[in-house]
Amino acid sequence: MRIFLLSLLIVMAIPALALAVGPHEGLDCTGCHGLHTAQGDVIFAVPPNTEAINPATGKPNTGVTALCLGCHSETGGMGILPVVGKKSHPFGVTPNAKVASVPAELLREGKLECVGCHDPHPSNPNYKYLRVSTGGGAKMEGFCNLCHSSKSGRQTAPADIFSSMDERK
Repeated sequence: MRIFLLSLLIVMAIPALALAVGPHEGLDCTGCHGLHTAQGDVIFAVPPNTEAINPATGKPNTGVTALCLGCHSETGGMGILPVVGKKSHPFGVTPNAKVASVPAELLREGKLECVGCHDPHPSNPNYKYLRVSTGGGAKMEGFCNLCHSSKSGRQTAPADIFSSMDERK
């Protein structure tokens, strides 16, 4: 009986342990999503940040990027691990083909949004919730080369792009 109860306890603890890694530690689905507490046009529990101005466009951020910046912005957000637009990779923009060749599966409606590079769901095991493994951050060049291979002069092997919505995994 004790072995059964111990086994049951371990099985019940596994989902909690899966959520207890990374910067979204302690958040479950309702940390970002909420059917009955939805903010904005979609089922997000966090209101979209419409105050932060995108330095690349000079306009407020929209779409899923505005959701991410609801928490991750100093201006109009909660200031949690804030992303400073001028010091970050551009987001909320249409990629310039002279600078990058972005795989279509990284774009949302033709734009590079936060979720193009990051998948913040707890099932993502990658460093900083990146959509491609970088060996814990040690192989960032391979990640950058995914879109910027012309800058390095090296062709990279096709990457396995992580998606928490991919039902094949």
